[in-house]
Amino acid sequence: MVCLGETMAALAPAPPDSLDGADSLRLSVAGAESNVAMYLADLGVSVSWLSAVGDDALGRRVRTAVARAGVDVSGVRTDPARPTGLLLKDPGAAGTRVHYYRAGSAASALAPDVLDDERLGGAALLHLTGVTPALSPTCRALVEHALHTPPARRTHAVSFDVNHRPALWPPGTAPRVLRDLADRADIVFVGLDEAQDLWGAGLTGADVRGLLSGPRVLVVKDGGRSATAFTEREVCDVPALATEVVEPVGAGDAFAAGFLAGLLRGTDLTRALRLGHITAASALKVVGDHGPLPGQDTVAAMLALTGPDWCRARMP
Repeated sequence: MVCLGETMAALAPAPPDSLDGADSLRLSVAGAESNVAMYLADLGVSVSWLSAVGDDALGRRVRTAVARAGVDVSGVRTDPARPTGLLLKDPGAAGTRVHYYRAGSAASALAPDVLDDERLGGAALLHLTGVTPALSPTCRALVEHALHTPPARRTHAVSFDVNHRPALWPPGTAPRVLRDLADRADIVFVGLDEAQDLWGAGLTGADVRGLLSGPRVLVVKDGGRSATAFTEREVCDVPALATEVVEPVGAGDAFAAGFLAGLLRGTDLTRALRLGHITAASALKVVGDHGPLPGQDTVAAMLALTGPDWCRARMP
């Protein structure tokens, strides 16, 4: 697999401190697509991450952190003229707010030529998110080009996580653009809450499928309750696992990685959704975006649970 998109350096206080009251901040890395790549590597999938970073300490930190997780980063470009992006996480009682400092970043200058990378030639799947087209006109052109070829003529499948970030979009532009891009992908992930924010407050999962009829597989995630996969032949719903939540940021990326890994293994939709929930729960249990997975034996046992036992299960 190949994951393509921006990763930034991230600063965050340790819970329960907020940004304005913390005495120190922890430095990590954060990026939707590299999060997916790192979890895919954890799950035994051969994966590359394509992006660009600045020729600076933060860029080197980002590249090293993603590579340490077992991801091929040899296709990541170093831009001598633009910096690596930065974000600040601000935890609070109402949730975690994220402040971005990414305008003019190295990754915002990515363009369709990145799709000429040799790693895509042998890939089974390219993973993109709705963050990338919001970064710049050239980034939007990149995603549009990746989705331009009709699905029947693609040499690899394309998955697309809607991943709506309102602060990155000019008012009123995101709903149309993200719906158009998502409807041209093979596999799509969207949260029910973000679909409601984008396309209508009263939407159900079935309504979202009506709006996005193009993808072969559409996964609608309903927060900590369940996730539903829609295909041409079936609808499969799997409840989420009960788990301790330290911070929710990164759980959606982890879910996507687990589900995609399940599909690549040729498993059925139920087990793919379960693997998505298991991987997402690993992200929920840590402050950063990338948490440790349970052991392989534990994962295999959880995937094999009966339906009622799964509904009673807790993340170890």
